Amino acid sequence: MRTALRGARAAFVFMTRVPVGGFPYSANEWRWASAWFPMVGLVIGGLCAVVWGLAAALGPWVAGVTVLVLSILLTGAFHEDGLADTADALGGACDREKIFVILKDSRVGAFGALALAISVAFRLVLLAQLGGIAPTALLLAHCLARVGPVWLMVAMPYVSDAAAKSRQVTRAGVPQGALATAIGVAAAGVPVVAGGTISATGALAAFAAMLLATVLCGWRFRARAGGVTGDFLGAAEQVNEIAILFAILVVELAGTAP
Repeated sequence: MRTALRGARAAFVFMTRVPVGGFPYSANEWRWASAWFPMVGLVIGGLCAVVWGLAAALGPWVAGVTVLVLSILLTGAFHEDGLADTADALGGACDREKIFVILKDSRVGAFGALALAISVAFRLVLLAQLGGIAPTALLLAHCLARVGPVWLMVAMPYVSDAAAKSRQVTRAGVPQGALATAIGVAAAGVPVVAGGTISATGALAAFAAMLLATVLCGWRFRARAGGVTGDFLGAAEQVNEIAILFAILVVELAGTAP
């Protein structure tokens, strides 16, 4: 139990710039960190929701830019970096070996730059369109988007020669995946039970969107590289986040249509 709980602290160390300390962490504690990725997302989403509430008076576009900047600062652009590297590697490589060469290159190419621009623009537009329900959508999106990558680690081989810490984190098993899923389900259920701004159908659609996006990402990663890397997992989080926000917008708008 102590190891699993220490894993929660390690998750914040691994995924954010929040100085929670706690070093050194054992290999098992790093491994349990993955189970708490959705909890990290819940905290980030919660902070973004609070900031959205403070900035909402300035309009949804200003609030949207503000929360996107906040999330990037909190994570150190951790997931955005993975998205850019993945887009360059999968978009620019014609064979498996070239994928790993590009992944190790610190430069951002055309595919990576376009992927970043699309991700930021898409999330900004979706948040602005969500308006009053954006705070709850931020909670769900940041939390659920981090469930899928945990299961990708469980189901697929890790094919990168990453540093020891990253390799330990990615050795997630079914227990880690189960805990991550439980956190995600709880987060999706809170707005419904509490009578929040997102309906049960909207929460279910968010979860379904995450599952579909994760499966599609996993299929592509296996087909091109034979497994996952840290960059691929970051890209999956970004794709999931967009898919979740999109699904919530579609369902909730349909529910308010005359």
